[in-house]
Amino acid sequence: MKEPSQVYGTVTIGQRGQVVIPMKVRKALKISAGDQLIVMSGPPGRKDMISFIPAQRISQVLQYPQEPVSGLKKEREKGGRQ
Repeated sequence: MKEPSQVYGTVTIGQRGQVVIPMKVRKALKISAGDQLIVMSGPPGRKDMISFIPAQRISQVLQYPQEPVSGLKKEREKGGRQ
């Protein structure tokens, strides 16, 4: 059985579009300053939601359809820079 989703609190989008990830989340997911997160819509079929996936755990995303995975690979290759 899958683990239920965890609610960690809320965040506010700053004027520059930045989001501060709460410390409780960073500790639970072992996310540190400088880590890359992949941003995508989802879970699958939910375009009204956002998922942040640590780049080093991308292999777990391979269960999703090929199109989002292809987009993630392209973003990863260019270093996630805009």
